[in-house]
Amino acid sequence: MGAWGVQGWVRIRPYSADADAMQSVKTWWLDKPEMHDVDVRQVKLHGGDVVAQFVGMVDRNGAENLKGCAVHIPRSRFPALADGEYYWSDLTGLTVVNLEAQHLGEVLGLMDNGAHPILRVGTPVAPEGKAVSERLIPFVDQFVKQVDLAAKTLTVDWGLDY
Repeated sequence: MGAWGVQGWVRIRPYSADADAMQSVKTWWLDKPEMHDVDVRQVKLHGGDVVAQFVGMVDRNGAENLKGCAVHIPRSRFPALADGEYYWSDLTGLTVVNLEAQHLGEVLGLMDNGAHPILRVGTPVAPEGKAVSERLIPFVDQFVKQVDLAAKTLTVDWGLDY
């Protein structure tokens, strides 16, 4: 989150391309300086970002104090997804195995490269006792073959040596 304009607006980069939840919820929770709720006066889409004004925030100084803050919205307010679509928060922590049933690690998070999301898959301990490693696997049908949220697994067409 960062300041936007001079009248107390903030700019937020949503984790999802669909910011419906942010536009429909009138109370957000912010994690800076500690978790607290704010009432949202206005919300607009601005390119790929969301800009918002909070009740009681009237100048840029107040907005700048929230720089780096994360916005939290209750899961119950998230829009329903179509089959084969997932919220990033649902994928984080899943065990990742390949088609040969080899364990690749777990989903540490995702990042967006503009074309598609990328899974950050980490292995708790490297084979030779080296530092923790990380694989970057494109989250596209060519590589992601099955997501089983109930079993907490994600199956990919990805070799151990990639």
